[in-house]
Amino acid sequence: MSELNHPLALSGDAGIATVYDQGAHVASWTPFGHDPALFVSRRSGFQVGTSIRGGIPVCFPWFGPGRSGDRKPAHGFARIVDWARVSTEQDAAVFELTDAALSQEHRESFPHAFRARLSVRAGASLEVVLSVENTGEEAFEIEEALHTYLAVGDVREVEVRGLEDAEFIDKTQDNALVPAAGRSLRLTGETDRVYLSGGPVTVEDPVLGRRLRITMRGAADTVVWNPWSEKAAAMSDFGDEEWPAMLCLEGANALEHAVRVAPGEVHELGYRIDVETD
Repeated sequence: MSELNHPLALSGDAGIATVYDQGAHVASWTPFGHDPALFVSRRSGFQVGTSIRGGIPVCFPWFGPGRSGDRKPAHGFARIVDWARVSTEQDAAVFELTDAALSQEHRESFPHAFRARLSVRAGASLEVVLSVENTGEEAFEIEEALHTYLAVGDVREVEVRGLEDAEFIDKTQDNALVPAAGRSLRLTGETDRVYLSGGPVTVEDPVLGRRLRITMRGAADTVVWNPWSEKAAAMSDFGDEEWPAMLCLEGANALEHAVRVAPGEVHELGYRIDVETD
């Protein structure tokens, strides 16, 4: 086993990042001249077999409990198993996970031949790409997400633009399908939504005096999540008072937008963050 508890440090000309082998988990990214762009809970640290609460967990091969509603572990096994480093540069790295590297339990939960790669490049922007190749002889379906925890000054003050015309599935309302709001999003309580749109999305943050521009590729959905105060207090790996400092804004293919990957096919899900100030 590699030294999982010692993340790989990436240093570009205009930003730095850290990535753990376990989960190919981007744990931090700070563009020079700015506050950190990713949130990680102070109560969450590296632990074998447990995902870090923050950064960019990789959800694969299912999202949440899966389309059946009973898949375990939540969000799939990719975020809690060791990925192999395929290549590293000063500012970039590629990690790989194959079915052959899985435990028997995980292979039985997803009995398909695949090669997943997670590429990361850190600089003035952060670019993350998840690619999934079907190396077997039968097609399979996957759900996936780059479960990005953005750091914000106060989630009650941010404005999310780019989802005005998208209907969404509200997971706080028994997965009700809600019509497009026709206006930008301001969070006023617990939020757990799957917007049927792949962006782009802008997060205006007046407290930190910046905007985060999110560009996605290969994503049919944008997930927006914040637990708010009551749920945050019930989470052991999340500080009771930390919820105002984060906003999950995830590029995903989930639920009815699960992706069918044919034999020999490669599917890619890309996510890019740029930070701007006035």
